[in-house]
Amino acid sequence: MPLSSATDKDLEEVTKQLGRPVRDIVAIAARCSCGNPVVVQTKPRLEDGTPFPTVYYLTLPAATSAVSTLEAEGLMANLQEQLAENEELANNYLSAHNSYLLDREQLGSVEEIEGISAGGMPTRVKCLHSLVAHSLAKGPGVNMIGDLALAACSWSPSRCVCEK
Repeated sequence: MPLSSATDKDLEEVTKQLGRPVRDIVAIAARCSCGNPVVVQTKPRLEDGTPFPTVYYLTLPAATSAVSTLEAEGLMANLQEQLAENEELANNYLSAHNSYLLDREQLGSVEEIEGISAGGMPTRVKCLHSLVAHSLAKGPGVNMIGDLALAACSWSPSRCVCEK
């Protein structure tokens, strides 16, 4: 999936989505069918010096709410079991981890978070928000755990639910 530059309008929209000012957004990594940001790409070190391992950050409230529901329903434990039992899934998850690290390295090296990606990769399923964001940013097949969570989600990137 191609990244797109974050316009002033995008930054205003993400500020509204998050309910706080945006921090160190590099690009928009995924958009709603209406064009609003869904996933942002952020710098690995924030302007104030804080390491920030979450390169891909899910911002659209409808998406974050739907993913939170999946977490509350226990999908992370189910996916963790699948990860332990399915070698292909485990190999994909390791590749997704490496892809994430490579993307972050291209934005800058941060020693404090070296080797740490997001969402529990490569061995645990810890944060579906990060994994879905990665899946949306990179496209199907790159992060199969994120893909599975997205498929189970009541929200879809193909159906706009943004407040206009």
